[in-house]
Amino acid sequence: MSMTDPVADFLTRLRNAARAQHQDVTIPSSRMKRELARILSEQGYIEGYDVGPASDRPGEELTVTLKYTQDRKPVISGIQRVSRPGQRTYVDHNHIPRIQGGMGTTIISTSKGIMTGHDARQARIGGEIVAKVW
Repeated sequence: MSMTDPVADFLTRLRNAARAQHQDVTIPSSRMKRELARILSEQGYIEGYDVGPASDRPGEELTVTLKYTQDRKPVISGIQRVSRPGQRTYVDHNHIPRIQGGMGTTIISTSKGIMTGHDARQARIGGEIVAKVW
C-alpha cells in the first residue's frame, strides 16, 4: 500500500478507532503526526499520545489514547482532511474557517509550525489548512 497522504491515513485510523471504541491506536510516527497529536491533546480531543520505538519496523510509533464521554461516545465526532496532496488549501489569517461556530478546531500548518486556527488568527498568520476536528 503506497502512502501518498500519511496525514489522511492518521486521521482515518483515529476516526475508525473511535468508531470501534478502541482505547488507543498505534501508527507510524512522523513530526507532522506528533504535532497533530499534540494539538488534539491540548484541545481535549484525545487523552494523550506517546512516541516510542516501533516493534515491527525501523523508526518510531505514535500511540494515541482516545477519549470518550461518560456514555462512551468518542469525543472526536468528526475529523476531516482539508488540504490534500492533490489539492492544497491555503488561507490567510482573515479566512481561517471557524468549525461549528467555534466548537471545533481547525489545524493549520504555518511558517511558525502547526497550530490551531484560533492561535493562527491571534498570531495573524495564515497557512495550509491540514484538518478540521469537531
